[in-house]
Amino acid sequence: MNKTLKYKIIVLLLFVGLGQLAAQEKPLNLNRPEREQWFAGLGFGMFIHWSLDVQLGMVISHSLVGASDDYVNRYFNELPTTFYPESFNPAVWAKAARMAGIKYVVFTTKHHNGFCMYDTKTTDFNIMNTPYGKDITKEVVDAFRKEGLAIGLYFSPDDFHYLYKQGRFISRTRPESFASNNEPLKSYVKEQMQELMTQYGKIDIVFLDGMEQSGKTAVAKVCWEVNPDVVVTRGAIETPEQETPNKPLPSPWEACYTFGDQWQYRPTNEDYKSANDVIQKLIE
Repeated sequence: MNKTLKYKIIVLLLFVGLGQLAAQEKPLNLNRPEREQWFAGLGFGMFIHWSLDVQLGMVISHSLVGASDDYVNRYFNELPTTFYPESFNPAVWAKAARMAGIKYVVFTTKHHNGFCMYDTKTTDFNIMNTPYGKDITKEVVDAFRKEGLAIGLYFSPDDFHYLYKQGRFISRTRPESFASNNEPLKSYVKEQMQELMTQYGKIDIVFLDGMEQSGKTAVAKVCWEVNPDVVVTRGAIETPEQETPNKPLPSPWEACYTFGDQWQYRPTNEDYKSANDVIQKLIE
């Protein structure tokens, strides 16, 4: 694959709604009430879901679970050598987002595959060790901040590359794949979150994905310690996917919709929502 290949990304819609308080068990939430109300008032955001496996045109990260040794080797050792998104232009994205009325962005700094789309000292499996060789997260943050949008970061404490380096089976369900049962992994992801919260100026929003709530909570505590004003969405509040709740939820909440049919980049046979579809979702 030559370095002039142009890559596409998955852009997800995120928007929030206010529901009545409901009596239910919920994860630790140390978000300040006034900051949650600020977040709820933003109303419409954009989620940029992107990693080095767009080169494969298939499910982001999840294809590693149960994969052959050949595939895992290709993924971890070959894909970084060919990742060069030459058409990447965050300034264009940011201007388009502002013109569309979008108020905040959330960028995927690390998905479950463990590849860091930012400059990190914790692992060589990161954007700086690709032909592109520049901190994409910084470029996104700078561009969207310049357009006046609130800055959000997605981060996953699930980390397939770390399990691979430990010699463990790549899984999202085995006990050792959870940070709470894997102390080195817990320390590792907390250090990464510390980097993200201190290297890019004030971070307004953090979206923590992953199978285990205690792992997300450990990372969320790092966020609140660094910046008590940060709003943690997933990991602290409800974030339903691909549907708008039909019953009251704790306030606030955030519903996540894709522009296409799936979360991942699919180069063929994809159906994208029209502008009318998007407006109807926002109205709903």
